Amino acid sequence: MRLDKFLANHGMGTRTEVKQLIKKGSVQVNNEVIKKADYKLDPETDVVLCQGEAVRYIDELYIILNKPAGVISATEDHLHDTVVDLMPEYRHFDLHPVGRLDKDTEGLLILTTDGQFTHEVLSPKKHVNKTYYAELDGTVSEETVAKFKAGIALDDGYLCMPAVLHIIEPNVIEVTIQEGKFHQVKRMFQAVGCTVTYLKRIQMGGLKLPADLEIGDYREMTAEEINRVQHV
Repeated sequence: MRLDKFLANHGMGTRTEVKQLIKKGSVQVNNEVIKKADYKLDPETDVVLCQGEAVRYIDELYIILNKPAGVISATEDHLHDTVVDLMPEYRHFDLHPVGRLDKDTEGLLILTTDGQFTHEVLSPKKHVNKTYYAELDGTVSEETVAKFKAGIALDDGYLCMPAVLHIIEPNVIEVTIQEGKFHQVKRMFQAVGCTVTYLKRIQMGGLKLPADLEIGDYREMTAEEINRVQHV
């Protein structure tokens, strides 16, 4: 990889800015000052210092976020704060959310640079479960559990795949679905006469929202967590 591209990709500045840093002798590769922007390096093995700071090589990035309400699941928006706006130190990476949570929905959201990972998690053929905690205006019963298991028909006639409904209290539930249709959980409960007043995603695949990740907090995922998303 070209040295200027490596530095720009890892947040050291724009391509023009990093070229200036290289020209001024502010960049070292394996303890040797390099002044050529097109110098080719092995990002996995070479040690790069920029203005004395080690630049950590990142191939693909995976971030777990406890999304707060009021933030939209997008990379940019002219009217609202986005989930990418919450993490300015990762702004230079080409992150995208793996699926979406409604603006007023909280909970587990993954952002990544890995398009193949996103495709595999969201593909209907993969059947990656998504579990939500919800509070309702209205009550559900074992009859509702049976309806969810059989497949709920939405207001536009779409028949949802079977879902698992667990009743905590008559108006407090957990529901596991495999799809991600627009406002799906809310529309499923509308179909049985209930309104969702609070919604939070608590699990994707085998990955649960970490108990120590406060609302609005985020961190890079471990390899084990990344694997857990796709394997229950």
